Amino acid sequence: MTNRLGGEFCLVCGAEPPLYSDRMCEPCLRTRTSLAKVPQNIPWIRCARCGIVEIQGKWESITDTEVWDELLHRHLEVHPKAEDINIGMETVTVSDRHTLMHIQIEGTIDNLLFQEEHTMRARMANGVCLTCTRRAGNYFEATVQLRSSGRRLTELELTSLRGTLDDVLDKLSDDPMFFITSEGPVTGGYDVVLGSKGLARTWGRHMVTEYGGMIVETNSTVGRKDGVDVTRLTLLYRKPGYEIGDVISWRDHMWRPSAWTKDGALMERIDRQERTGATWRDLESARVIAQRHEFSTVDFINEDASVGEFLDPNVWTMQSVRLPFDHKPGRKGLLARIDGEWLALHHMALDEVPSDGSNGGE
Repeated sequence: MTNRLGGEFCLVCGAEPPLYSDRMCEPCLRTRTSLAKVPQNIPWIRCARCGIVEIQGKWESITDTEVWDELLHRHLEVHPKAEDINIGMETVTVSDRHTLMHIQIEGTIDNLLFQEEHTMRARMANGVCLTCTRRAGNYFEATVQLRSSGRRLTELELTSLRGTLDDVLDKLSDDPMFFITSEGPVTGGYDVVLGSKGLARTWGRHMVTEYGGMIVETNSTVGRKDGVDVTRLTLLYRKPGYEIGDVISWRDHMWRPSAWTKDGALMERIDRQERTGATWRDLESARVIAQRHEFSTVDFINEDASVGEFLDPNVWTMQSVRLPFDHKPGRKGLLARIDGEWLALHHMALDEVPSDGSNGGE
């Protein structure tokens, strides 16, 4: 059939309209157009030590399904004029290293529906991630030193402090650099060597919030890389030698710490109603007189406005003690044995001393 003079026609076969992209008829367009292009083989890398996957230069912990989706979207090249794209995929495991990805894709080009099927082979190679490389080389950025003021940390305290690191790791993002290089007891405390300065600082802040105390940071330069100093952090956490509610000697009087603050503690004086804040530097001279687990709770058999009589639980004889400033008739007494003498303590919320005279729920 001859075309009318000056009429449009397919540049490939001479067919009459309708014409589409590049002035081709539908059969010629379909013959010369691919909706999508995919490579036959796609390499990807998994760490042979920990199993995480390298994604565009970054190591991430993802599932196999997420790996296939990532490879598909990274390597699938769709026609620039395609619209309304729908993609389906099915994977078939060939071996430990090879997986076939069967892809079904459809979309429209110039309002013509295209449907294609492609197959890609994902080929896994073993590698070693940066974290495992650094772990194998004993890499570290920070050392956290756990110590106490004026005494050795007990085993229970060490276990409690070390357990907070696990709590911090559970709450933080899955950063591959948040790892422990080494740890163990040292003279006077416990050292934990970490792969991240950020982890060390976060842990330090957490311990201060939970247990009080102070942190001293020291940075040392160990070399240069790409024109920048490489430094390592030593973070000394010094736990107070006392707990909330203990009796301590400070400024020639006896006090009880009632709460930790950002820079120190709130202190409550025992012999009168007085509360004050103190910094850790102020409290350096504080000395533990009695700890809460050593306190005794007693019933007063006789009492007046200032003195109460009770049965000494150690020798089973009657003793008398000056009542605390906040004492109420019928309230149990909280006593501390100091230098062979009994001292009645004022009531704090954590003491849980019943105010109605009951015996702790009996």
